Amino acid sequence: MRSSSSTSKTKRRSERTPSFVCELPLRVPWSLGRRLAAKFEAARQVYNACLGEGLRRLGLVRQSVWFAKGRATPRQQKVERQTHFRAAREQHAFSDAALQQYAIRLRSKDGTGRSAPKTWIGEHLGAHEVQTLASRAYRAANTYLLGQHGRPRFKGKGQMHSIEGKGPGSGLRWTDHSLLVWGDLVLRPLIDPDDPVVRHALCSRVKYVRLVRRRVRLRTRWCVQLVCEGRPYVKLHKRSTEGSGTVLAPKYPLGRGTVGLDLGPSTLAAVGGKEAMLVPFCPEVERPAKAVRRLQRHLDRQRRANNPGNYLADGQVRPGPKRWRVSARQRQTEGALAETHRRLAEGRKTAQGALANRVLALGDVFQTEKVSIRAFQRTFGRSVGTRAPGMFVERLSRKAESAGGKVFAFPTKTTALSQVCQCGRRAKKPLSLRWHECPC
Repeated sequence: MRSSSSTSKTKRRSERTPSFVCELPLRVPWSLGRRLAAKFEAARQVYNACLGEGLRRLGLVRQSVWFAKGRATPRQQKVERQTHFRAAREQHAFSDAALQQYAIRLRSKDGTGRSAPKTWIGEHLGAHEVQTLASRAYRAANTYLLGQHGRPRFKGKGQMHSIEGKGPGSGLRWTDHSLLVWGDLVLRPLIDPDDPVVRHALCSRVKYVRLVRRRVRLRTRWCVQLVCEGRPYVKLHKRSTEGSGTVLAPKYPLGRGTVGLDLGPSTLAAVGGKEAMLVPFCPEVERPAKAVRRLQRHLDRQRRANNPGNYLADGQVRPGPKRWRVSARQRQTEGALAETHRRLAEGRKTAQGALANRVLALGDVFQTEKVSIRAFQRTFGRSVGTRAPGMFVERLSRKAESAGGKVFAFPTKTTALSQVCQCGRRAKKPLSLRWHECPC
């Protein structure tokens, strides 16, 4: 990494620059894999502790007088309303910085976070790692407070899948010799020198790195994600032209013009200046319902056979604290079920990316209704879980922004497209009336 002055570092931290992610597999022997698993277990405990503390402080914020005053203040008085909410947060120290200080105190036995004897967590995780975990827990609790997501869940054993560094010089760092260093651990990635995507990422500035653990084909796979500064690599291919012969052009070029999108739970309608399409989401991905159901029933029988004392006579789970025994064959069934869902998710990502590239070729400005994905999930749960229309909108927005396009989502309450005729007249009608009849 190139060295720079402190002024330039501060300027780079304050300014937001475009980023892209490059993932590289790691060559991890069995001995290092055990040490990494111990670090991930320590990270899970830190995250759960910070999330529990954040939810406790969140409850105090909701019970405070300042929060009640903020709720009672009209929404038109934004400054006064925000002042009350800010006072409620400061009163009970519900902030990112406060949770980071709480996480740092977990590393020492006396709870100060200084040069005191370290705990088991402090021996495995540095100050930067616990700070990023605290920020992660704070974001989960804060979105729950704002009503953007549901109540966050604690992570069970083996459910912590990623740890990221705080910067290029933090505990998790990427060296000039293309090595991932974490304390006394040195991990060597598998780099393909002929891959242009990897070469482009290695020539860019690395903001921070993320260590990821995955379960693929019942085996643990480790990889590193480099969050680099700049734009992602654009794949080129040869294109023949009349005047200049053969030239290199983007493999997935961005079109010109405005494109209208109509998003459904399982289909997508797109209308551009020269082309229109009505296609289903992920036609290549068929949910293996029979295989999943068979594995789930087999897993339930194994769980009941291994823990007969945890069930009542009518088959329901006995209330109260319980200890669950897991056999080796039950773990194999759980792994087969997880592998089935993993393959389904990977196929869905591939299909969504291909469809986004097709839509990008229609234009550079995309307009769509701001539909509620949660309403789709409540009404068409299994279909939406398989097709993932929300994932398509996210991927299309990211790809369009990276290529220079824009995606606009307008609310349906103000436009009322189903009530407005092409002539401009607007007439209300019930949902049962599917055709719009106008005097024009």
